[in-house]
Amino acid sequence: MDIIFELFRWEKILSAIRIMIWRWLMNRIFSPITIKNLHIRNRIMMAPMCMYSSNENGYANEWHFTHYETRAIGGVGLVMVEATAVESRGRITGEDLGIWDDSQIEGLSEIVRRVKRNGSKIGIQLAHAGRKCEAKGEDIIAPSPIKFDSHSLTYKRPRKMELDDIEEVFEAFRQAAERALAVGFDIIEIHGAHGYLINQFLSPVTNERTDEYGGSVENRAAFLREIVKRAKLSWPDDKPVCLRVSAEEYCEAGNRPHDVADIINLVKGEGIDIVNVSSGGLVSAPVPAYEGYQTRFAETIKRLTGLPVISGGLISKPSMADEIIRNERADMVFFGRELLRNPYWPLQASKELGDELEYWPEQYLRAR
Repeated sequence: MDIIFELFRWEKILSAIRIMIWRWLMNRIFSPITIKNLHIRNRIMMAPMCMYSSNENGYANEWHFTHYETRAIGGVGLVMVEATAVESRGRITGEDLGIWDDSQIEGLSEIVRRVKRNGSKIGIQLAHAGRKCEAKGEDIIAPSPIKFDSHSLTYKRPRKMELDDIEEVFEAFRQAAERALAVGFDIIEIHGAHGYLINQFLSPVTNERTDEYGGSVENRAAFLREIVKRAKLSWPDDKPVCLRVSAEEYCEAGNRPHDVADIINLVKGEGIDIVNVSSGGLVSAPVPAYEGYQTRFAETIKRLTGLPVISGGLISKPSMADEIIRNERADMVFFGRELLRNPYWPLQASKELGDELEYWPEQYLRAR
């Protein structure tokens, strides 16, 4: 009996070792990931970052083509195109990309073509600025007539949205998803973070409505829930939908990570497949930022919602990104400023971590 017990004990030990080795091999920053039917070559995502380089028509141009293609050449797994306005009045500035008109499809299609030919997958962030719109001459709308910064001359006091305005925004997101599909994007990201329109509905700080879109958390989540629902009317079930959230609003009475998790749980059934976890932007407030500072928020969202998450926030060290994936704190890592500084960060990181990537550009192999 002692021998049998000893063999059983060693079998359990060996099984645990096998699991550890499997995690060590598979859950790494350069391991692939599949979201629905979308297979991504690694866990690195280029964060959506506004370039403010369009014209008043919201068209993509040579700057955008080169900017996004370079990151694909550099080895990024998923390139997420910057906040792209679903309405003209939904722009942050007059230089934002747009997807509110069919004439904008051509430029966006060129971005997609260039990124895909270099092996990356590509998504687009569908956005509406709400009260944070700075574009001249626009009708600035928000759930409640509360100015973003009461001392600012840049931001104007928004008009409270009527139900007709809300319906127009729902339809704008549906049409934007339809255009994103026509362009050839692999994934759409609904921008519910950083104090823009959806975030304004979600937060009790900026939503003072007393109708079906304000008050309780269920009512405040209703605007987002309907946007996801409308977008899914145009977006196929086999293609993933990402939601970006501000998990911490850094202000009294603002949403905290557990509040945002409750909101996600209310809307995820409409078709959310992965959550991009960020923070801040709702009000002018200091942010205690440091390398990886938002990862703890991502862990909370992952644990409370059961959904895969994308984390990031001033991450620059390959070892930190790898640790986040290896320890299952997040499923992907987004990079913003680091990819602005170094478009080839993934290639450089692969050398540092000892990963022999198959997708080094042939022209750059001498540097590997």
